[in-house]
Parts: sequence; C-alpha cells; structure tokens
Amino acid sequence: MATPLSDTPLSPFKTIAVVGLGTMGTGIAEVLAKAGREVVGIDISEAATAKAVATLEAATARAVERGRLTDQERTDVLARVRTSTDLSAAAEADLVIEVAPESYETKHQIFRALDEVVRPETILATGTNALSVTRLAADSARPERVLGLHFFNPAPAMKLVEVVSSVLTAPAAVAAVTDLAVELGKEPVAVGDRPGFVADGLLFGYLNQAAAMYEAKYASREDIDAAMRLGCGLPMGPLALLDLIGIDTARTVLDAMYAESRDRLHAPAPILKQLSEAGLTGRKSGRGFYTYEAPGGATVVPDALTPLSGGLDIPGRTVRSVGVAGSGTMASGIAEVFAKAGYEVVLAARSEEKAQAAKARIGKSLSRSVDKGRMTAEAAAQTLERITPAGSYDSFAEVDLAVEAVAEDLEIKQQLFATLDKVCKPGAVLATTTSSLPVIACARATSRPQDVIGMHFFNPAPAMKLVEVVRTVLTGDDVHSTVREVCVKIKKHAVECGDRAGFIVNALLFPYLNNAIKMVQEHYASLDDIDAAMKLGGGYPMGPFELLDVVGLDVSLAIEKVLHREFRDPGLAPAPLLEHLVAAGCLGRKTGRGFREYARR
Repeated sequence: MATPLSDTPLSPFKTIAVVGLGTMGTGIAEVLAKAGREVVGIDISEAATAKAVATLEAATARAVERGRLTDQERTDVLARVRTSTDLSAAAEADLVIEVAPESYETKHQIFRALDEVVRPETILATGTNALSVTRLAADSARPERVLGLHFFNPAPAMKLVEVVSSVLTAPAAVAAVTDLAVELGKEPVAVGDRPGFVADGLLFGYLNQAAAMYEAKYASREDIDAAMRLGCGLPMGPLALLDLIGIDTARTVLDAMYAESRDRLHAPAPILKQLSEAGLTGRKSGRGFYTYEAPGGATVVPDALTPLSGGLDIPGRTVRSVGVAGSGTMASGIAEVFAKAGYEVVLAARSEEKAQAAKARIGKSLSRSVDKGRMTAEAAAQTLERITPAGSYDSFAEVDLAVEAVAEDLEIKQQLFATLDKVCKPGAVLATTTSSLPVIACARATSRPQDVIGMHFFNPAPAMKLVEVVRTVLTGDDVHSTVREVCVKIKKHAVECGDRAGFIVNALLFPYLNNAIKMVQEHYASLDDIDAAMKLGGGYPMGPFELLDVVGLDVSLAIEKVLHREFRDPGLAPAPLLEHLVAAGCLGRKTGRGFREYARR
C-alpha cells in the first residue's frame, strides 16, 4: 500500500530518472545535470542512450567554448549522468520524468512498470503535451503522486514549464515539482489537465487553421508565414513551425484536443493527415510544407511551389500622387509612409481643421525620427512639405491612388467610395485599408469595381512592414500590379490573399485570442499564466491579454463577430467574457481598464 503523501516529507529530488532519451528527454537530462541533480537516463534503445550521451558531451563542450561552463564543471555535469536500458535503474529516483512517445499504451506500460520499481514516495511526472494526465494517473497504483511536467523544446533554452495537476494529484506533489522548476531556472505555470494545456492548447489551434488556410489555396505558404511574422512579430510563421515541430506530432496533438473539445478548430486539417501518411513530416524527413536541403536540416530549398522571383507579368499604372482619406492614427501613418517614399500626398479629412491636426501629428512623428537619428532634419522637412492637408475629398481629383483609412464601418466606407468614384479621375486606383470588412462591398459602391483593391496596413504604419493586398473577384490585373509595385517603393512586404473576413493575419490571430479568453472564462488558468505561457513557450512578443488590451476589446469583439458571421463556425463565437467587458465599457488601455487595470495618464 502506498504511503499517504501528506505523511511523507517530500524529497528534494537529488536523483531524477528521465525515461525516454529523444531530443526532449536528452535536453531535460542536461538541464537537471547542470542544476546539480544526479540523473538516470533510461531508454529501451541502446542507440538512443549512446546518442544522448554524445549529445550531452557536445552540448557541454559548446558551453565551455562559450564560457558558460569551466572544464571542471563540464566534467562534473557529465559525471552526474548515467544511462540504462532497464527501467529498474529508476529504483532509487526521487522523481521520474517520462518523455516517451505520445501513445497511451506506451506511457501506460511505463507507469505500471514504474509502480513495481520505484519507492512509495517517488513522484511520477509525464512530459505529455497531448494525452490525459488524469487517465495516466488513474492507471497508476499511486495516482496522487502522478502529475504533468511539460517542458518545451529545446529544454535547455526554453524557460516555460507547465505543471499539470489532475483531480487526483496531491497539492504537496505539485508544490515540490513547482519548486524544482524554479530551482532549474524555469518559469512554471500551473494548469489543469486538458489536451494541449495552455501553450499548445492555444498554439495548435492556430497552426491547424493556418494549415487549413493553405490547403484551401487562400494564400501561399510563404505569404501565410510572412504575414504572421511581420504582422504579429512572431519568430516563425505557422507552416514553418509545423515543419519544425513535426507534422505527425501536430496531428497527434490536434487529434487529442478534438477528441475532448469537439471544437472544429481542433479537427486536424486533412492536409496534415495527407502529409503525415506520405512521410512528409517536416524538417526531420526533409520535406513537409517546405522542402529542406537534407533531413533534419533547417535550410529551405526551392521546389515546385516556390514563387518565381521575376517581375509581374502585367505592368501597373503610373502612380505619382496619393490621396489618403481620414484623420486618425492610421491615416496619418499611411500618409507619412507615402511621403517618406517620395510621393506627393493629399491628406483629406471631413474638415480642414482635422486634416491640419493629422499633418501636425505626422510632423511630431518625423521629429521623433530625427531625434532618434533615423532621418535628417532636412529629410523630415522635405517629407512634411510633400503632404497637403485638405478639408474636402474634391482635392483627390488628380491623385493616381486614393487610400481610405476612415472608421471601420461598412456604411461609412461605402459612402466614401461613392464619393471617390465621383471625384477621382478615370484610371485612379481606389484602395481600402479595412481589416475585416468585405472589399467587394466597397467596390460595388462605385461604377468601377475593377479599380478597387484592399491595402491593409498595420498599426503603426510607419513601423510595420506588412501590407495585405486583397483582390476581389472584380479587381483588374493591372490594379493588382500597381499596388504590388507601390508596396515595393514604400518598402513594405506585400502578401496576397482573397477577399474574405480577417484576410490572413486577423483570421488566424483573433480565434487564438478568443480561445485564450475562453480559458480564463472557464477558470482553467490565470491571465498572467496564459500570457507568460505564450511569451515563454510560443515566442510571442506579447501575451494574448496584453495584446487584447492594446488592440482594444471593442475592436477585438467587432472582428470576432465578423469572423463568426462569415464562417458560421460555433468555435468562432465571441467569448461571453469579452462581450461583457465591452458592455461594461472596459475596452483596454484606452479606457484604463480591460482585462487588467492601467494607471490613467
């Protein structure tokens, strides 16, 4: 009979066994040995144990070269690690961390075998990121001592560790393992037991949607990845990240998530199954969404799907002058971008006063650039001189390109496009910066829908490199070429997509944000833990709640509603908590309170 956990003082985990010596298990062993723990690495494969030792030797040698370890420290670290192919080697371990392949059958066999081997007070941790910790605990003779300890790859570098409790886990076991994570220099977050936990639970839904977007031929793999890197500041695009993780691994995680949630956002995109079954699992096989120089390599090589690097087949129209409609932050930012690139800009608003205020805002922005040494005072003055403020859209009579950046309201935009249709000369390109409304609805408000296209800039426009170029079914080829050429001249990276809600970035970003809100709403994890998990585990520059408060909860809710209305997917329905906060006037930083409270300036 197992000793009651509350009656036994927890060990400080002097000896820790790691079962499964793949990449993750070897990385965890390295972290533990460097932190002074005695490590027993166990794998049924002698080749795996030999490879783990060689990997540790190489990693510690690099650490010596970089001055992170002395020769003596390296010798001590390696001496603390011993390997075995027999689970009985875990007999004296205070903690066992299992990181075997993601299979219930495999993990169940390991846990049942460990029950026969380890001491009654030993804690058993599973490194699963997709399977039920509760189910594994229930199969064990000591369910109160079983929990999840989910490291992220590469374990030596990644700070996040998710500590996963089941309803059976004793609080003292959670506390002991949490303390260990802190001692290892990691940042633990406490989560409950559901597939994917926090980081992967949010990440894999987003990756799945990106795969489905590519499968639908809505955008190219390069444009999807570039859009999320440049539009959200992510270190990797979703399709490149799927190749890194392993497409077969992603499919396993999503299968487990869908089995529990029945949320269509988690139902693996068919392309993941097709690639997995063809053996095209990503970097490790040398081919997945992209093709790599060699299996296990990171260098992408051209293949049949790689875009040609030549110029556009159809020449664009000449653009010398640009009209920007609007007086807000986005309009003034876009006007600044065009003026910096040498275009003559007419900045028109509903009144001369508003237009002058927008130009003054640009002047302040340019002054900051001068102060930071990004441009000379002379260049700033010349840029500002190219901008002509106007209180009427009649001033757009001679512009070659008109870009609207007014309120995100379809009726307002349609009225503006009807006006532009009347005042702009024949052949002028008419562009909308909408982030969520149908471009075709703006085009149909004119008598020349072939001249209308979407140019979705990101805020702040002078700093953000991305522009989503949105063609409707009626947009002319020469208009498309014109906007692509303009994007090159204003030094923006253009990505192509069709005219559907959210385009690329918002269609992938906002369901992820909505799912994060649902986690808090369901009391699964705290705001702080979710934000920390996504920054530390996913490489996001901001956690989802930080980002929601910056974007504005009212703006976020509006985009969520548009996505839900267009795709009719129940999983895209805005989280009630978001609706309640907006109804209460808690809109984020701009009101001083959103998901968090802010000091008013």
